[in-house]
Amino acid sequence: MEVDCQPEESIASPFDEDCVELGDVKDMRLEADAVVNDVLFAVTEMHVSQNLTSASDVAYINVETREGNHYCLELTEAGLRVVGYAYDEVNEDLNTQYHETVYSLLDKLSPGYREAFGNALLQRLERLKQNGQ
Repeated sequence: MEVDCQPEESIASPFDEDCVELGDVKDMRLEADAVVNDVLFAVTEMHVSQNLTSASDVAYINVETREGNHYCLELTEAGLRVVGYAYDEVNEDLNTQYHETVYSLLDKLSPGYREAFGNALLQRLERLKQNGQ
C-alpha cells in the first residue's frame, strides 16, 4: 500500500478546527426548563412536553397564551419556532420562523404576553424607585 505522506507528517482533518467539544453543547432539555421558568408568569400555561421525545439537541414546549391559543414549540440551537397549533403536535409541513428568544416569539404570538411583560417591567421599576428613595 502506498502512502502519500511520510509517517512523521501530521495528517490534519479539515473538521478538527470546527468540532465542538461535548462539554460546550447546550442540553436543550435544560434550556427548555429555563425557558418555561422564565416566562411562565406571562402565559396561561407552559411546560416541557412529556409526550414528545426531547434530546440534547432538541426539546418541545407546550404553551397556552393568555388568549387561549395552544402551541407546540421546538427549541434547538437555531432558536425557538412553532411546530404545531396544539399540545404535542409536530407538523413537519410547517415552515415557521425561528426566533432567537422566547420573548421575541411570544411577543409575536400573544398581545396578552406583551401586556403582562410590560406590566411586570413597570412593577419592577416601581419597586426599584421605592427602594431608591
